[in-house]
Amino acid sequence: MNVFDAVVLGLIQGLTEFLPISSSAHVQIAEQLLGLSDMSKPELTAFIATIQLGTELAVLIYFFKDISRILTAWFADLAKLPKRMLVRKIGANAPIHQDAKLGWLIIVGSLPVVVIGLAFKDLIENDLRNLWVIAVMLIVFGVILGLADRYGKRNKSIESLSTKHGLLFGLGQALAVIPGVSRSGGTISVGLALGYSRQAAARYSFLLAIPAVLASGGYEFLKTYQDLSQADLVATVIAAIVAFATGFSVIVVLLRYLNRGSFMPFVVWRIVVGIALLAMLSNGVVTA
Repeated sequence: MNVFDAVVLGLIQGLTEFLPISSSAHVQIAEQLLGLSDMSKPELTAFIATIQLGTELAVLIYFFKDISRILTAWFADLAKLPKRMLVRKIGANAPIHQDAKLGWLIIVGSLPVVVIGLAFKDLIENDLRNLWVIAVMLIVFGVILGLADRYGKRNKSIESLSTKHGLLFGLGQALAVIPGVSRSGGTISVGLALGYSRQAAARYSFLLAIPAVLASGGYEFLKTYQDLSQADLVATVIAAIVAFATGFSVIVVLLRYLNRGSFMPFVVWRIVVGIALLAMLSNGVVTA
């Protein structure tokens, strides 16, 4: 992989990570079109996981105040947990700070992807990294996102989150282990179906992704960086930097857009790309 390839893949990662269109699908398609098919599927998985650290840094910076507030409240609540549990045991009301509650719900929502990711690691890194699978998932989950966006009530805020809903959001995120589903697409679709506003679904999706992406990206980087040549390591770092800069811009634009706009343009994009990918596969332009 040369510098040009790294910049292109970093741009694609940054542009697509926070949009509900599947960054891993677009990066894998680009890898084929750039002639980088000599990368093994585990290597590609590791590359994608590592450059996702760049886009996740954009989330950490953009939501820095929110994250700081949530962590502060969560640690304070953790210290009071024994007392709060005792109060509830005797039947009294034990209120919890909203930010602390959100912290707990992010932990709850992260559990499904941990369990599924560990249980099906080999399947995810090999068999599911298939462009036929990606093409079908782009179309199927594009339709699901469209239905959720069209018929969801969109009258709930993040403050309405419950443990049950946090877990359901987490299951939506866990579906993203299948390339083509999209981490944000899965969580946002669940959120819309549960009646959350577009802004609320997107914001919680971004916050929920932080533990999973940092853990998977950090693990893959530590596992593979010693095996990378200096050129590949430099290319990966360049791609991550480009992904960070592009991703930060996308977060800003997307959250502003969702004040009035819908997810329908992304639904159309998913379906068009999925159909085009099926056509390219059928005609031998790319291989699975």
